[in-house]
Amino acid sequence: MKRLNLLSLYLFFSFISLAACSSVEEPYTKQTFPVKGKITVDGQDPGSPIQIKCINKGTVDEEHPTISGGLTQNDGSFELSTYTSGDGLPAGDYALTFEWKKLDLMTRSYGGPDKLKKRYNDPKKPKIEFSVKEGDPIDLGVIELTTK
Repeated sequence: MKRLNLLSLYLFFSFISLAACSSVEEPYTKQTFPVKGKITVDGQDPGSPIQIKCINKGTVDEEHPTISGGLTQNDGSFELSTYTSGDGLPAGDYALTFEWKKLDLMTRSYGGPDKLKKRYNDPKKPKIEFSVKEGDPIDLGVIELTTK
């Protein structure tokens, strides 16, 4: 009998714990849609990562804001991210900025002078603008940047 009571108690508390966990608000995430492309610099692969920042040109969700962006591969290819690597962007209108600095793997930092000479990092004067629509993956094609 004592064993049955312990089992009942265990099941009861397990059920309560499970119910409590499921009622906790999960982090709010928006649906994202893949955005990919490739960057060349002076007609060539960059050879090192270029930082891409996505600027939402629409109304910012004050309650659940997002930050999106990414780094290119050494060949210039990229997939933009919001929550997880390569997951894409929520629907909306965006502008992109670019900075090409040094990635230090030891300190996990990205810094130094911008090899693009700050030509592409002003969010008020973006060179690339696009819209993400629900259900549509986006291929931005080749984005040609210059150091000159």
